[in-house]
Amino acid sequence: MAETVLVRYFAAAEEATGRAEEHIALDEPTLGALREELLARYGSGIERVLRSGSFLVDAVVSRDPARRITATVDVLPPFAGG
Repeated sequence: MAETVLVRYFAAAEEATGRAEEHIALDEPTLGALREELLARYGSGIERVLRSGSFLVDAVVSRDPARRITATVDVLPPFAGG
């Protein structure tokens, strides 16, 4: 059974998708599955963001494709500075 996740986009990720957020149903609720779904929906624009950006899951930044995701995931572009 698919799980629905709220995906929120910030900065370049929002530009690439044309939206601030959306609900996505995933059969396998992992970052890898979400990444593949985003690539299928938004192509090269989001691919550039995902290449060097990251995901925020439960207040933890992750790029691990096996990481299980919960109700909300933030897609974060790379940030300059430190």
